[in-house]
Amino acid sequence: MNTGKYVFAQLTSFLPQRVFDRFVSKHDGDKYVKHFSCWNQLLCMVFGQLTNRNSLRDLTVIINAHSSKSYHLGFGKSVSKSNLSKANNKRNSKIFEEFAYYLIDVAQEKLKNDDFEIKGKVYAFDSSTIDLCLSVFWWAKFRKTKGGIKLHTLYDITTKIPVFIHITEATIHDVNAMDVIPYELGAYYIFDRGYVDFKRLFKITKLSSFFVIRAKSNLKFRRIYSNKVNKENNVRVDQIGKLTGFYISKDYPDKIRRIKYYDSESKRTFIYLTNNMYITAEQVALLYKNRWQVELFFKWIKQHLKVKSFWGTTENAVRIQIYTAITTYCLVAIVGNELKLERSTYEILQILGVSLLDKTPVNELFTNVDYNNVKELDYN
Repeated sequence: MNTGKYVFAQLTSFLPQRVFDRFVSKHDGDKYVKHFSCWNQLLCMVFGQLTNRNSLRDLTVIINAHSSKSYHLGFGKSVSKSNLSKANNKRNSKIFEEFAYYLIDVAQEKLKNDDFEIKGKVYAFDSSTIDLCLSVFWWAKFRKTKGGIKLHTLYDITTKIPVFIHITEATIHDVNAMDVIPYELGAYYIFDRGYVDFKRLFKITKLSSFFVIRAKSNLKFRRIYSNKVNKENNVRVDQIGKLTGFYISKDYPDKIRRIKYYDSESKRTFIYLTNNMYITAEQVALLYKNRWQVELFFKWIKQHLKVKSFWGTTENAVRIQIYTAITTYCLVAIVGNELKLERSTYEILQILGVSLLDKTPVNELFTNVDYNNVKELDYN
């Protein structure tokens, strides 16, 4: 890091501006722009995420209070509520979406590891609903008097990075989002029972990928044979069989594996279904147990980044804010990895959020800090 640079400028130096400029050029983002470019807009939005600003006015007041630093922070000549609002409403959200996915790929590559017991790609898929005021967010119809959107998220268990985000109206049923998941050969996909749709699950099998899903109570299953189980490991049943019933047998004509597992922590019995016949029943239970990581990710990002209160009311502005939140999350993860900070994403964000206008080298911010005082249920 160059000495004398603001912490925020040190952080954003990890963002590949040339790559971002390619997406801007692709979508004509800076066409007719004289002063406030898409890059300036991105940095303002990232600054707002890192400092946890509650509104667009709140964000622009803070930026203008430090207007003498704007050039060095990368905000451009003039940042006003009106020009930032106009940019969020008018500029193509695809610029920020595609850049977020680029950073996701970078973060995945940098954070990949072989520590997880089951080798290969392991993903958990789930959704989270964000309630919106229907009278303000008129386009996000949900219920009669309430608006809302859903974040359908594919979460990489091993790297702790959200690798795919699909934003829909809250009225869209969760199983429909399974159609747009970018499935990978040989990867594991973990679902809750709300995603039980055997036609879609059979698609995963045909793609030579694997799924683990919690079964519904009305499952119709015919056992063909049983595997030996070790009841000391809480596995009660491990069976290979076929689904019965006129429709589901046509939707999923192949063999399927049914595992009954007793969770001693919650004192509950779960039934899992999988198309993987080779891993142990204990490993199937382990895979499903790690599904909770995507739920904790939703909880974390709602608490520590701005994806619940929005700085614009149009669908385009909401999408830009969500994708800059994902960009910020990946940026913090990449910085933590590059500087070998060995701290959780929350701990890094907590320190950075109050230090952005310091000129201390970033790695020095994390020395002599008592992290035992950080009261946070963190999933990292």
